[in-house]
Amino acid sequence: MPVGTSPAAVNLASALEPAHLELARSPLHVELPGDVRERVARCREFVLEVSGSGRAVYGVTTGFGPLVEFEGRADGAGQSDNTILHHIVGHGELLPPAVTRAAVLARLFSLAQGRSGVSERVVDSLTAMLDTEFAPAVPRLGSVGASGDLQPLAYVAHALRGNGNAFFRDQLLPAGEALARAGLEELTLDGRDALALVNGISVTAAALGLAVAQAVRARRTAELLSALMTDVLGCGTEFTSVRLLAAFGHPDVADTGAAIRTWLEGSTPSGERPLQEAYSIRCTPQLIGAAATSVRHADEVVRRDLNGVSDNPLFFPETGEVVHGGNFFGQPSAFAADQLTVALAQLGNLAERQLDLLVDPRRTGGLPPMLSPLPGQHHALQGVQISATATVAAMRRAATPASVQSLPTNLHNQDVVPFGTQAAFTALDQTRLLRHLHAGLAVALRQAVHVGARRPQAPRLAEVLDRIADEVPPIVEDRPLDTALGRVADLLDTVASEVEGAR
Repeated sequence: MPVGTSPAAVNLASALEPAHLELARSPLHVELPGDVRERVARCREFVLEVSGSGRAVYGVTTGFGPLVEFEGRADGAGQSDNTILHHIVGHGELLPPAVTRAAVLARLFSLAQGRSGVSERVVDSLTAMLDTEFAPAVPRLGSVGASGDLQPLAYVAHALRGNGNAFFRDQLLPAGEALARAGLEELTLDGRDALALVNGISVTAAALGLAVAQAVRARRTAELLSALMTDVLGCGTEFTSVRLLAAFGHPDVADTGAAIRTWLEGSTPSGERPLQEAYSIRCTPQLIGAAATSVRHADEVVRRDLNGVSDNPLFFPETGEVVHGGNFFGQPSAFAADQLTVALAQLGNLAERQLDLLVDPRRTGGLPPMLSPLPGQHHALQGVQISATATVAAMRRAATPASVQSLPTNLHNQDVVPFGTQAAFTALDQTRLLRHLHAGLAVALRQAVHVGARRPQAPRLAEVLDRIADEVPPIVEDRPLDTALGRVADLLDTVASEVEGAR
């Protein structure tokens, strides 16, 4: 029996959602209904019939890519070897096991549609792997997101066959040893198995799906922290007016305004603030709401990718068709990931500017500089702000679109490519950087109350502030804050999930 089973489960007959991808970081039971197994077997039989009939089928009877004009190897096992081995040339840092496992889950859902012609043992192997703490070791660089994520998915197949390296319980090991510890058997491939495993955009879809799941929380966190800042400083709330935001005409902006109003219920402005606040307070509904629109678009795109079939060719046993085309071309996800990256960078800009406002006594009504109880002797948020500045700079640099960087390759067989994999990885990177910025802002708000700002009047905000305070004692003397920022980032994710789940 595989080691490390878990009660978390998904069903291959259901729709795959970004939240399911996050479950895959731990052992995940994937239910394989009989009708799904039946359609996989039916398509496999059809592929064997077609390939034995003398009919040309890309990757089954032919070479790969521009070598399609040449015959492939006669035996299916040898053809599978070639498919994988010539792609084991990736490099760069290894993907986190959580990302790789999410990619396996995404690939499994595509193969389970019964259009790729894989053997049942492939589906069973991926299912068994997800039920353990095994994860293939996959280098980050190598995919152009066209003809699928060939190289990273080749590393997945390579490790499942007992070659290369893999993680077990987050320890990097030779793949054969990791399989043994997980209680898994080495995967045997023939026919179209190998090409079906690698010829899709499942790594791209997984990375984008994980980014979307975190971006949803980031949007709610931005609303929470903007409301908390408004209350702590005693700002007016006219900028959240229902009629004002309805007149703007953007539903997500109105929704953000409603969320901020809900957080602020029970709070009364101090009457001591300017008539019009800085944009980092006054324009938060417009900024966060616009980001929410981009998040929602990315969510819609990635759900289609996760529940569609990315492969070439596709097989339709019911009509006897083998259809060659480009369903491995990750352009939709590339565009969506780039748009999401830009939106996340702007949320980062907002958090950094809000932090800057809080540490500036000229704009807080007299709170001490850097929110230090003894300025000069202790520096409180000074290091946090410098780190935030560096983080925002990194986010801005990364916001250059990947989807327009097309370079011809593969003897001009792949003469246009979307670079969706790189776009998705960047979007996922942005979510991690934004978590750091939000944590720094939350610590600053907690410290602001300690050095003289008012305690939030809104009961829900006061409760959140208390939860932050439980994680981070007031800064009385300078001390390291890096681990505290990590704890607060986790707490903010928890609070945002609670809010999103209640909507």
